[in-house]
Formats: sequence, C-alpha cells, structure tokens
Amino acid sequence: MSNLIAPSVLAADFANLQRDIEMVNNSEADWFHIDIMDGVFVPNISFGMPVLKAIAKHATKTIDVHLMIVNPDQYIQTFADLGADILTVHYEACTHLHRTIQAIKDAGMKAGVALNPHTPIAVLEDIIEDLDLVCIMSVNPGFGGQSFIENTYKKVSQLKHLIDFTESECKIEIDGGVTSYNANALIEAGANVLVAGSFVFGSENPTQTIADLKKTIE
Repeated sequence: MSNLIAPSVLAADFANLQRDIEMVNNSEADWFHIDIMDGVFVPNISFGMPVLKAIAKHATKTIDVHLMIVNPDQYIQTFADLGADILTVHYEACTHLHRTIQAIKDAGMKAGVALNPHTPIAVLEDIIEDLDLVCIMSVNPGFGGQSFIENTYKKVSQLKHLIDFTESECKIEIDGGVTSYNANALIEAGANVLVAGSFVFGSENPTQTIADLKKTIE
C-alpha cells in the first residue's frame, strides 16, 4: 500500500483558490483534503457546498472530504453530488454510525471515520471492516496550525494492530500538525495518508514541500 500526501485546502489562500488547486494538481500530492466545519461540532466555520463545488470543478485528484459537522447524515448525498470521492464523518457526531457508513457507500463514495484526540481506537472494533479510512486527529479539530499531539503515535500503532487483526484494507490517515519532522515516524507507526495544511501552504515553495514530504515517506 503506497503512502499518500493530502494537502489540506483549509490552509490555502482563499483569494487565490484556483491557483492553489492547480498547484496541488501539478504537484506530487495524491489527494485534496477538504475540511467542512459548521461552527457547532467544532468552534470554527470553514466553507460549504459552493466552495467545494468550485474546488471539484478544477481538482484532478481524489477529493477527500472531512465533515466536522453535526447531523452529517442529512448531507451525504449532497457531498456525493458535489464530487466527493471519500467522505469522512466523526465518530463523536454519529449516533448510528453503521447506518451512516452504509449510506455513504450507497451514495457511491468511500467511507471514513474520524476520531478526536480523546476518543480511543477500541470504539472502532465493531465497524473497522466496513471502513475504507480512519482519520486520527492529531490536533483538536477546528483550527489549522496547531501543535501535534504526541499520543498520536500510540493510537496509530493500536489502529494498525486492529486493522491487521481483522484483515481490513482500511487506510490510516493523520490530520493535524504533520511536518517533515514527524512524517516518517507516523508512517513507521502504521499510517499511510498524511494530511498537511499549514506546513505545505505556508511554505515558500509548496510544490517542493510536497515533493520533499513524499520523498520522506517513500
């Protein structure tokens, strides 16, 4: 299973969004990571359907949508129609998680579940075989530019053990505080998708930063 880089569009320059989308298209990045925040589930509002529609119009790579919202079920088909390839919902936001996952798949998308830093891996034991991706939050969700939580390495190892034990083909994605300093250690722990926002878009040469990250995790 190859290791993937997913630049987080939340850290892009919104005044030059098409430029930054084209940069990712032409880079060694594998996915676009799109954070949708509602100001209720997390204390921030990012962007919604019109912006995702605009991104999907220009994006030529996998669109990985991460919903940090309450009541995600009511928007599943909407995000499928807007071009999401992968839809990730938060464990903490879903009362009937199994039903939500099946609805995502029925809408033609791959299904992911995100875990907040305080949520243990064990909650996924009964659903891991139904998942295409688990997103481990390595910062508290809501804002970019936060410091990486060191306990993440342990959670990644625990999740990798669960995946191996169940023979699931689920990917492990890390979201928050990813840099060239921790990327390799995260891959060694078992991760295979790294979301990088501020580290990429805040650098002097984002294309080169992506290439360097990709080389680090090969």
